[in-house]
Amino acid sequence: MKTDNAQTPTANDSQALRSTLFKLCATATIICTVITVVVAIIWWDLLNRLISFGRGLDYSGLQALSIQNLALIKQYNPFFWWTVVGVITLIIAYLLYGFIQRVMQRNQQRIIDESTVAQLARSLSRPAREVILWCWPDQRSPLTVGDLQRAYSELRAGRFGKIELAEQQSRLLQADYERQEPQT
Repeated sequence: MKTDNAQTPTANDSQALRSTLFKLCATATIICTVITVVVAIIWWDLLNRLISFGRGLDYSGLQALSIQNLALIKQYNPFFWWTVVGVITLIIAYLLYGFIQRVMQRNQQRIIDESTVAQLARSLSRPAREVILWCWPDQRSPLTVGDLQRAYSELRAGRFGKIELAEQQSRLLQADYERQEPQT
């Protein structure tokens, strides 16, 4: 257990938060990775089939068109099918990105159990715990994965120093305000 005498968060605080977040986000990350790989493999197979289909098209039934038009159609045939592949790829990427965003947002809203919070509280210094409390918007609601993710990024960005500075400025302004007597 860390002592509360530490004046700034330590590297161990970041490590403890990172390992806790890794455990809490592992399932969502694995699901997203597996889905992405499966979709990529399926799309790769379908892409190859679509290109092969385009190569195998026979335009001999279009003899009513002139020979020049048939030659033009055959010349631009690969470009057409690769354009179709590109458009479908963009659609799949858009849908996959939306799926991943929803899974990650749902994971951020997941409530952290009491034993995880207790273990984390034992391993963090007082400054790191203050940063978590600062990132926890509504302390009447349970702590979520998203709150810890924000705390981790704020801890790495030096939030504790900013919290201390804000408290010092507040004390200075309140002391100055209390010295002034209201004019009547």
